[in-house]
Amino acid sequence: MSTDVLDRASEVTLTPRAAARITEILASEAPGSMLRVSVLGGGCSGFSYDYGFDTRVAEDDVIVARDGAKVLIDPVSLPYLAGAEIDFVDALIGASFQIKNPNATASCGCGTSFAI
Repeated sequence: MSTDVLDRASEVTLTPRAAARITEILASEAPGSMLRVSVLGGGCSGFSYDYGFDTRVAEDDVIVARDGAKVLIDPVSLPYLAGAEIDFVDALIGASFQIKNPNATASCGCGTSFAI
């Protein structure tokens, strides 16, 4: 993996709230599970965030960790997430992971899709 990709990976961060929620969720998943965050084409703004669980780390995955929580990001999604902060928000309208992405020029109201 290039140094440039590794440098950008270090810019993706998890908030303490996100790390705590990931740990809580993964306690009920298969041992060794990690949260995988990907960027997919589609959604009302052009790209969308996708969340899933994985027990395997691909050779070219980047791991973002905090307080024991681990998030996997594939190398195709990484440039779209460079500099992003992954947070967990529990608000009156619902609880969800939210990505504060400095690369996004626009996003939809639900916060799951964005444009670059």
